[in-house]
Amino acid sequence: MAYKTEQEKFWAEEFGNNYIERNQGDKLLASNLNFFVKALKQAGSISSCREFGANIGMNMKALKLLFPEIQLKGIEINGEAAKELKKIVGEGNVFNGSIFEANVEDKVQLSLIKGVLIHINPDMLPLVYEKLYDSSSKYILIAEYYNPSPVTISYRGHQDRLFKRDFAGEFLKKFPGTELVDYGFAYRNDPAFPQDDITWFLIKK
Repeated sequence: MAYKTEQEKFWAEEFGNNYIERNQGDKLLASNLNFFVKALKQAGSISSCREFGANIGMNMKALKLLFPEIQLKGIEINGEAAKELKKIVGEGNVFNGSIFEANVEDKVQLSLIKGVLIHINPDMLPLVYEKLYDSSSKYILIAEYYNPSPVTISYRGHQDRLFKRDFAGEFLKKFPGTELVDYGFAYRNDPAFPQDDITWFLIKK
């Protein structure tokens, strides 16, 4: 498969396969449940969600427990992860490919991206913001590493694979009709429900 960026190839191949092993289990599921209870409190009940970069579906599992009737869709570039994701949300609800190529015309109530924008080539962020916006009928939840200005960080010995910036701020500026509903922080050293040090922003159209 031809990719537009080196970052896509990185996650679609061996590194993405290895990531699967590091990011699963009951403890992560419990932390995700705690995370979404807080992050979606102001949204009320969620009837449908599309996750951008869903991996094996650990976020989807949590959402399904919180909202048993929710309709779930996922976009995942890594083939091995997409196989596992299909077991959770159904084969017809998974797009195994790049976010850049995903069709999001079928709107959902919530567009979700968590720990994914940080790994996308910065030149492609405007397109991803558009996909997040177009996919949603009401809410967008952005949960990423935050930095007030753009910065590139070494990631597990690799260069140009992790980028911090104010993703939500850029999104809100790009779509002035949107509004920030709520925001918060998840801490990696939380004694009960640790997550990566991510800042989350719930945005309404």
